[in-house]
Amino acid sequence: MRKTHDDARALIAELARDSMTVAVGGFGLCGVPFDLVEALRDTGVRDLTVVSNNMGVDGMGLGILLENRQVSRVIASYVGENREFARQYLEGEVAVEFTPQGTLAERLRAGGAGIPAFYTPTGAGTVVAEGKRTEVFDGRECVLEHGIVADLALVHAHVGDVDGNLVYRRTARNFNPGCAAAGRVTVAEVERLVELGGIDPDQVMTPGVLVDHVVVAAERVKPIEKRTTRDAAVAGGGEGR
Repeated sequence: MRKTHDDARALIAELARDSMTVAVGGFGLCGVPFDLVEALRDTGVRDLTVVSNNMGVDGMGLGILLENRQVSRVIASYVGENREFARQYLEGEVAVEFTPQGTLAERLRAGGAGIPAFYTPTGAGTVVAEGKRTEVFDGRECVLEHGIVADLALVHAHVGDVDGNLVYRRTARNFNPGCAAAGRVTVAEVERLVELGGIDPDQVMTPGVLVDHVVVAAERVKPIEKRTTRDAAVAGGGEGR
């Protein structure tokens, strides 16, 4: 069964609802499913819990959901470069559950694997452990963390086939595989769509069994969160040309 759709906005409008938990791939602005996030914004759904490494930057990626007041809770590893996110958090407009980055990745992996909870030494003895069950294993205090299962997962891949098998490109892989696995319903936007058999099975990073819907991403200039350049004279070791 082909899982492809021509209209991302129509698809997300059909799937989205108020008060759902949405897991979104990406790290900063790398590997973010921009089309799907914009489609989610356009639905106008409210009271969302967003699970993502961070919330993008002002005016881009998940930042547009914050600006549209669609998010009530965030599970993330850091506030990052989003000033509006920081403002809403500090003023109590959005609840934030800070989770160590590795723990967040493992919570998504566990949720996708059907593991309800696990113990980790990360965060033991810190505010991360407050209100959580702890146990000692081999002399190390460990914190009980729960797996994450999202109502909807939105991910971005470099290549996908009509059955939902996905290949990510370099660091854009980041949190996308974990989010894809953790979603009850997973939607993938892909830069290049191929027919079944167009991806070497050994290269598949997310198998199609985990993906419910596939859309082709619109062509766009990929944004850079922080652009760092060097003066030509310094880079060349002499006068700039």
